[in-house]
Amino acid sequence: MRTDTGQVFHLEDYKPTDFLIPETHLDFSLHPERTIVKSTLQIERREGVAADAPLILDGDDLKLVDIRLDGAVLGDNAYIATPDRLEIRGLPENGVFTLEITTEIDPTTNRQLTGLYRSSDVYCTQCEAEGFRRITYFLDRPDMLSVYTVRIEAERNEAPLLLSNGNPKDKGKLTNGRHFAVWHDPHPKPAYLFALVAGDLGVITDTFTTASGRHVDLGIYVEHGKEPRALYAMDALKRSMKWDEDVFGREYDLDVFNVVAVSDFNMGAMENKGLNVFNDKYVLADPDTATDTDYAGIEAVIAHEYFHNWTGNRITCRDWFQLCLKEGLTVYRDHEFSADMRSRAVKRIAEVKGLKAHQFPEDAGPLAHPVRPRQFREINNFYTSTVYEKGSEVVRMIRTILGPELFRKGMDLYFERHDGDAATIEDFIKVFEDASGEDLSQFALWYDQAGTPNLAITYDYDQATKTFEIEIEQSLKPTPGQTSKKPMHIPVQFALLGAKGRELKPRSAKGGLVKDDVIHLRKRKERFSFSGIPERPVPSLLRGFSAPVTLTSELTRTDLAFLARNDGDEVTRWQALTQLLNAKLTSNAKRVRGGKPATIENSSIKLLGEIAFNVTLDEAFRALCLSIPSESDIARELGANIDPDAILGSRDALISAVAEAHAGKFAQAYAELAQVGSFKPDAAGAGRRALRNVLLDYLSVAEGSSKRAAAQFKNADNMTDRAAALGVLVQRFGDSDATNHALQAFEARFGNDPLVMDKWFVVQAMQPGDGALDKVRELMTHQLFSLDNPNRTRALIGAFSSGNQTGFNRADGAGYKFFAETILTIDKKNPQLAARLLTAMRSWRSFEPVRREHARESLATIARETGLSADVRDIVERTLA
Repeated sequence: MRTDTGQVFHLEDYKPTDFLIPETHLDFSLHPERTIVKSTLQIERREGVAADAPLILDGDDLKLVDIRLDGAVLGDNAYIATPDRLEIRGLPENGVFTLEITTEIDPTTNRQLTGLYRSSDVYCTQCEAEGFRRITYFLDRPDMLSVYTVRIEAERNEAPLLLSNGNPKDKGKLTNGRHFAVWHDPHPKPAYLFALVAGDLGVITDTFTTASGRHVDLGIYVEHGKEPRALYAMDALKRSMKWDEDVFGREYDLDVFNVVAVSDFNMGAMENKGLNVFNDKYVLADPDTATDTDYAGIEAVIAHEYFHNWTGNRITCRDWFQLCLKEGLTVYRDHEFSADMRSRAVKRIAEVKGLKAHQFPEDAGPLAHPVRPRQFREINNFYTSTVYEKGSEVVRMIRTILGPELFRKGMDLYFERHDGDAATIEDFIKVFEDASGEDLSQFALWYDQAGTPNLAITYDYDQATKTFEIEIEQSLKPTPGQTSKKPMHIPVQFALLGAKGRELKPRSAKGGLVKDDVIHLRKRKERFSFSGIPERPVPSLLRGFSAPVTLTSELTRTDLAFLARNDGDEVTRWQALTQLLNAKLTSNAKRVRGGKPATIENSSIKLLGEIAFNVTLDEAFRALCLSIPSESDIARELGANIDPDAILGSRDALISAVAEAHAGKFAQAYAELAQVGSFKPDAAGAGRRALRNVLLDYLSVAEGSSKRAAAQFKNADNMTDRAAALGVLVQRFGDSDATNHALQAFEARFGNDPLVMDKWFVVQAMQPGDGALDKVRELMTHQLFSLDNPNRTRALIGAFSSGNQTGFNRADGAGYKFFAETILTIDKKNPQLAARLLTAMRSWRSFEPVRREHARESLATIARETGLSADVRDIVERTLA
């Protein structure tokens, strides 16, 4: 484990390497405990670098066996080797040479799951961000592009499958019971994209013919017996390949494209060139074991990793400060793909919900950082919602500002100009400026300023002149390291709505810049005047959530209710409803904390009923509207002095009032939405199931009985309905006989399927109340639980700490103390996993004083531990700062 050195890396310190490595040849002799890796590197000194400059290569916990320069063994005085560094001096004067390095590694004991490791007897790799240096000494940085040729040798009976990047070039049997395969990737790539997989796996195959006629062999490798569950992933892959050709003009560029699913993986998936390695959670699915959410996740992640072939692989990032250049852009691309495959509005609302639930709190807390950070201690800790999701929003804003045609022109120029490059954010912005003629220098602040801007908006309507004015003032709070912020260029998509939601078209617009339906806010405060408006309009602002900002406006409850009923943009319609509900929920949370009962107005109950029974609306949209803001959502709206128990009381009061008022119609709608025919994982079917399962929760509350949920659990013919019913039983009926019977039945049926059992662990970790901690402790002793498996750990510890507001944030601090102990245990095995789990504590200062002090004490306990990993040390110190 790499412990913290305290070193901080700065963007402004970037400089190119002294040496290039145009070609890399790797020879692996695989063995469970003693794998031998021989790397042969063709190296060239850069022009202008001093002849006596040493070559310094990165390592991490490496055992050096042999080192040769141009075929000659190097003497001990010619180099300095440690497990983490190799320095060689006295290099050839012409600066061109071949370096052969042999290392020995142990894949079996590598529980960090970076570099080369074994998962369920399968050898696999994870090299992003700095895992390659755990395999061999190298210039392990994203701007070091090299052409790779890889030879893999292994026991035939242990690893009949031998895969690496690129195209297969050779294979054969050896006389000693071993065999080999050779792979060559003609496209230069950084070391973080290297991949190797070897083992005994099943496979499904297919083919794809590109627009130019290239034949591509497709393979998805999974554990034997699970091949049918990879069919949906294969379908999603082929749709992704076709979509990228149609929408971005990007064809695939190798003869093969392989995907391998493994059970032990720190991330969702990895885009290694031609050989994507996936967490099997994002590959395996059938109706009996996967929910609609799982299907949508598989579709999105398959697309995301495939789209990286161009935005990440063919064009990579110059340094890790530019991580959003590949991740934010590719998230935008996979969001657009999913929107085209499903309901665009519903997909967009889901993105907004996720952004507000994860990225907004990150922006508001001690872990806040710009989309492109300017410094870091541990790069693994910057695979964040800010880099990914906010990075995607920045790309979306470029499209909103320029329009779809100029955006596509800019993307085409980006691919043309930077193919084969390690690029920067400046390169990306420049192509859009060149394609459009626009100056985007102010807009580029979105990459460099942390925090979520707030727009304070006031309105004025003059009946005599038929003029409507909007004044917008932007503000951005100080964040760690950034106390002074400049005004941003913020695109605000809008409409002015008249009676029954009719859009009123202004005759003219004055003041700041307005193009079509977009207000371009570029000053700290601007006033926009619209003439020819025949009646007082209700402004629909931030349509489509055109910028990742918060709004403070003069809209009344009547205005918000009008938008919730009539807005033609479903995103702003949902936001208006959510704003109304949040106002009531936060108000009631304060009342409950003060010992007063919650109050619910009939207007909110009536409005939710209207939406529920409006058959002209998409069923998935109705389900989203009926899903009351979560406890975390309410806590975010409160912002300070948070009492999770009071929030739960407020939320339950609203749910109960709505359930009791509409129980009869909810029961009728629930019956009408029963599945007809076989399960299909399409948008329409998912929408029906989503609405029906929201209604199940309301009905269980209204009826005060577990019978309906127990019946749905028993009779469900798909995992979506089964898991939803189990969730209702656990959330609403706790330790009841019905709940325990369902949990036992679920385990009996799916106990041999790790992915499905993760759902079983999650649902129990989310049981509200103080008893949740005892349940989590009990489940940690379950024979199926292991802290060595990231999926299982996230399912139990992650769900408890991030999702169970009352169970984790107990007033006595027991949840925090348990969490600190668990993080310290995980850190000794898997620092990346421990650090990511620890971000659950990022909002600790927002709690009421008692909980806040307990949280601080637990964080301090972690910080005091000696030998912390660099990953955890970085997170805990920034969280406490």
